[in-house]
Amino acid sequence: MKQSIFILLIASMLVGCQESWKSIPVDSVKIDTLQGQSLLKKPLISPQLEAKDFAKVSRYLKALDTYNSNPMNPNFIIWLGRRMAYLGDYKKAIAIYTEGIEKHPKDARMYRHRGHRYITTRQLDLAIKDFEKAVTLIQDTKDIIEPDGIPNRLNQPVSSLHTNIYYHLGLAYYLKADWPNALSNYKKCLEASTNDDMRVAASHWLYMILQRLERPEDANKLLEPIRFNMPIIENNVYHMLLLYYKGDLIDNDLDANNSGGVKEAAHYGIAHWHQYNNQSETALAMYNYLVKNGIWTGFGYIAAEAELSRIQ
Repeated sequence: MKQSIFILLIASMLVGCQESWKSIPVDSVKIDTLQGQSLLKKPLISPQLEAKDFAKVSRYLKALDTYNSNPMNPNFIIWLGRRMAYLGDYKKAIAIYTEGIEKHPKDARMYRHRGHRYITTRQLDLAIKDFEKAVTLIQDTKDIIEPDGIPNRLNQPVSSLHTNIYYHLGLAYYLKADWPNALSNYKKCLEASTNDDMRVAASHWLYMILQRLERPEDANKLLEPIRFNMPIIENNVYHMLLLYYKGDLIDNDLDANNSGGVKEAAHYGIAHWHQYNNQSETALAMYNYLVKNGIWTGFGYIAAEAELSRIQ
């Protein structure tokens, strides 16, 4: 960790005076392209930064400047880690959050963010350990809204510290096919949710878990409050998947209304529907298509990997 801090300090010296990061060329910032190993034992590769990445590199360098102005500030540490992760270097982001934990061992946010990037790099047991620690730290505390690193169309954050901890802990257990623990944590996420965006996100995973637990009646009860005119700001893919499970949409409706990273979630949701509806060949073909053509950081992609790792 001391070596990581040293590297950051050297980088800040290169940046120089206040806001000189604006003139730093993109190729002055390098990331580790090998980020780990997938659940299918394939390398996880992040592309090296290019000129098109100027905006996010600039935001990272600004976060680095801010961090170096006060390396003990927990908010500065968190944002440095987030900006590093947005560059695609999740291993360095994990190292930054590890530094944050060393400095602020009772700050649940450090474990929440490090746990997230442990999921990204497929270190699921470490992710669960971090999120379980975060759960102990938020007991009897007031929930807080978490600011978005990539703002939605209304620039209105929809998730909170508590919902993010339970959501990601539930996901880590889900990826390990630990359905009871996944169920428990997504229920807590749903209970802590205060808007429809988080309600549809938690309900989506809860529905799938209940289907895997062979509790279709309970799963269908979750769909009763789902309707077309819900005021969804950013979790449209989960909203549409729930409508699909309800029978109000078809496959093509989801494909036509999703692009970029959310396609992984939509594709996985449809494939998984085929799996628990005894259409295993279709599900298998869709999982294979997803891991061949999708973005490896997406939760739907990771979930498809997990399914294939258990089949093969």
